[in-house]
Amino acid sequence: MIESLDNEFRNYRFRSDRKFFSALPEAGRKMMAVTRKKAVSPKPVIEIYSAAKGYSLPGKKLSSAIINKDKEARLVKNGVKHTWNFYYNIFKRNSIDGSGLALVNTVHYGKRYNNAIWNGRQMIFGDGDKKVFGSFTTDIDIITHELAHGVTQYAANFDYEDQPGALNESFSDVFGIMIKQYVLNQDVNQSNWLIGENIMLGDHYALRSLAATGTAFLNHPQWGNDPQPANMDQYNDLPNNEDGDYGGVHINSGIPNFAFYIAAKEAGGFAWKTIGAVWYAALTESLNNRSDFHEAKNATILQARKIFGKGSKVEKAVKKGWKAAKL
Repeated sequence: MIESLDNEFRNYRFRSDRKFFSALPEAGRKMMAVTRKKAVSPKPVIEIYSAAKGYSLPGKKLSSAIINKDKEARLVKNGVKHTWNFYYNIFKRNSIDGSGLALVNTVHYGKRYNNAIWNGRQMIFGDGDKKVFGSFTTDIDIITHELAHGVTQYAANFDYEDQPGALNESFSDVFGIMIKQYVLNQDVNQSNWLIGENIMLGDHYALRSLAATGTAFLNHPQWGNDPQPANMDQYNDLPNNEDGDYGGVHINSGIPNFAFYIAAKEAGGFAWKTIGAVWYAALTESLNNRSDFHEAKNATILQARKIFGKGSKVEKAVKKGWKAAKL
């Protein structure tokens, strides 16, 4: 019980940190950065630290030799490098801020800490409690999901509550799954569309499913059944507080997730070449901190038309995705 409360407190603190750093102007973000290193030319600047099961951040910086011997550190370094490569190779985005920001990561955070989180200026990874969760470095889509929160922070910067908060979570899932597909060279039919399929201990459990929303985990001994809805008929109108998941940001994100999945399946091929390009353009060019689901729908349809043409297969796919989500 104490461990659970400690986890909840630290999660709350990190989300508060993220809200604080997100609200800072660019000069303030630079001043508060963990490191001021930036790439002179576009290339990944990745730093790995270890908290050694303590709570000081960023912790002790790890050498290349130690990273190679430390499984969690190695997984994080590889996952972060894949993430940087994806954004640069596909969208010409130089790091998550678009300007070469150093990607700082701390592994082995805390005792049995059940989370991975972007706190507004760095990544933090727990080793899990080994009862419900294993290490949060295990799934590349968890690493990429959290780094996508950084991209969102420097783009639309959605408020972390209600529908804007659900969009915040959804865009992280969308880019998390796409980067996993990119690394594995999977098209929309080859992917299983699961987020966190390995960090949850036990057979047939994952954190979220974009394809079969609400079925990522069923009859879980601690969590019960996956509460995510796939469409607006099942929308959860929850209170905007910690107990209500700040208006259901992790729950109602299933609705735009499902819209993306249907759109991607309808467009076919590699998601990052079609629907992914539309979602990225909407995030970086069209949406803002208070955007809701309807605004996301309109923005993605307009971006599909702008990028691929009016009446194009991709525009029709985007419309079909949102229709499936009953928006």
